[in-house]
Amino acid sequence: MAYKDVYAAWQTDPEAFWMDAARAITWDSPPSKALFDDNAPLYEWFSDGMVNTCYNAVDRHVEGGRGDQVAIIYDSPITGRQAKITFAQLKDRVASFAGALKAKGVEKGDRVIIYMPMVPEALMAMLAVTRIGAVHSVVFGGFASTELAVRIDDAKPKAIIAASCGIEPGRVIAYKPLLDGAIDIAEHKPDFTVILQREEAIADLTSGRDYDWTELEAGATPADCLPVEGNHPAYILYTSGTTGQPKGVIRHTGGHLVALNWTMKNIYNVDPGDVFWAASDVGWVVGHSYITYGPLIHGNTTIVFEGKPVGTPDAGTFWRVISEHKVKSFFTAPTAFRAVKREDPKGEFVRKYDLSCMKQVYLAGERADPDTIVWAQEQLQVPVVDHWWQTETGFAIAANPLGIEELPTKLGSPSVPMPGYDVQILDEGGHPMAAGELGAIAIKLPLPPGTLPTLWNAEDRFKSSYLNTFPGYYETGDAGYKDEDGYLYIMARTDDVINVAGHRLSTGGMEEVLASHPDVAECAVIGVTDQLKGQLPLGMICLNAGTDRPEEDVTAECVKLVREKIGPVAAFKLCIVVDRLPKTRSGKILRATMVSIADGKDYKMPATIDDPAILEEIQEALQSLGYSK
Repeated sequence: MAYKDVYAAWQTDPEAFWMDAARAITWDSPPSKALFDDNAPLYEWFSDGMVNTCYNAVDRHVEGGRGDQVAIIYDSPITGRQAKITFAQLKDRVASFAGALKAKGVEKGDRVIIYMPMVPEALMAMLAVTRIGAVHSVVFGGFASTELAVRIDDAKPKAIIAASCGIEPGRVIAYKPLLDGAIDIAEHKPDFTVILQREEAIADLTSGRDYDWTELEAGATPADCLPVEGNHPAYILYTSGTTGQPKGVIRHTGGHLVALNWTMKNIYNVDPGDVFWAASDVGWVVGHSYITYGPLIHGNTTIVFEGKPVGTPDAGTFWRVISEHKVKSFFTAPTAFRAVKREDPKGEFVRKYDLSCMKQVYLAGERADPDTIVWAQEQLQVPVVDHWWQTETGFAIAANPLGIEELPTKLGSPSVPMPGYDVQILDEGGHPMAAGELGAIAIKLPLPPGTLPTLWNAEDRFKSSYLNTFPGYYETGDAGYKDEDGYLYIMARTDDVINVAGHRLSTGGMEEVLASHPDVAECAVIGVTDQLKGQLPLGMICLNAGTDRPEEDVTAECVKLVREKIGPVAAFKLCIVVDRLPKTRSGKILRATMVSIADGKDYKMPATIDDPAILEEIQEALQSLGYSK
């Protein structure tokens, strides 16, 4: 079937489409129907089915003859360790750890916070929690105590599972002091914690509260999988909120299983047994969907990688892992490729490895500029798919569905909407806009299975954040347009559309132009306040390694380029070279924070920032232009 036929089949009969997809999941009792809409605009999927996430991700593969297949490959260039864990071994370990949690009083519906680095035990903890019907909330390992405390008070966990430390290039981050600090600050106190001791930093355990993972697992009676309702929460994942109070995105069990399983073949083009690698972290949504659940549910081998795109040890680490472990589909963030490209613009490291196993590459997490995609296509000689989704949706809203049909690539576009998503471009009044016109991207309700049904203990906030602006639609918070062929273009967060003398302009469009300059490795454009025009665009660029031209020549060329490609209307004349851009740990550039610095406003240090010292560098750079007084 062609993509348009699959999409039309969903449009014509969504109920039949999703019930058919649900047959690929093993249910303890199948749902009577797909959509439950009696509480619209809050929708649920497969609510009355009974099912278990861990059973579908682990046990059923063992029972189906895949016990000896490797489920998890652990590869840590930082410690030099590797391990392979089969589905049978995974089942034994997860069942034992689940039994340990159960013996300590964790029951169906209880919350368990997981605060761990990229080690296989992080996945085991997630699976063990879902095995007994509890609800996990993974918090990115190394998050500050205050941020962890906020999540403890919101989720009210019975237990917290953590590691003694995380390991970054050149440094060990002790997690236990951060965890202790968070528990001290939080009003809610967990009944107990479980600590995975890593030899790089052994933690001191508090008697009566902290338990050693290895000892607990060793002495436990294995737990069976507990079937839960299709609308039982599998997890809560906190995403940053504009108010500083994080939003707890919920994932219902049934829809989560059905949607992720469907995507593995149809979008990522892998069959059971193939090796799939998402180079992310379990603390982010990509780690939930495509390190842990998607691959394992579908019977794929997944990779847990404890390293960085560059520096562990070099810009060839991605290619080594792909070559060594025979990765078929690879998923990373555009920022990771930009880091690799900056270190190795000519792709010399690419040619050191046999990458014939790799059939496709996927980019997500932020806009993939055409220059990065072209570089990757030229170096890797495989389809490079930009696809677009959010923490809230849990899987791709728009993609090139290689497992159905490889559609023509259009640079700058994550291609076309996936089944389940009726994507519309709306003006401020909520009216659909013509092809090519920039507007708010909204999705007609109901959202498909696997997306957020609401926020944890915050139904009113769910409605005000996502449903109230455009009644009958989910507001994505992104701005963009669709072309005549129905391809979607994500140009900016709605907040990043700037108004220059009455003209609404996308910062993303300007970033695309800057990124096309041969000396530019990475860039960001922000809107700064201007007395005359309201806002002016300001470009910040990082140069490729080995560029020895004068900075003022490069910035002058960049200004000229934007004026040529976008026109004088952009009023683009501010451009500056910086060593690096401030980012979250998942690679998103902190544009809003830079706007606050430029405009001299107070700002809250983002909890997810990779390196706070960068903000001082940015402040100095902006002061040299007369901003950030």
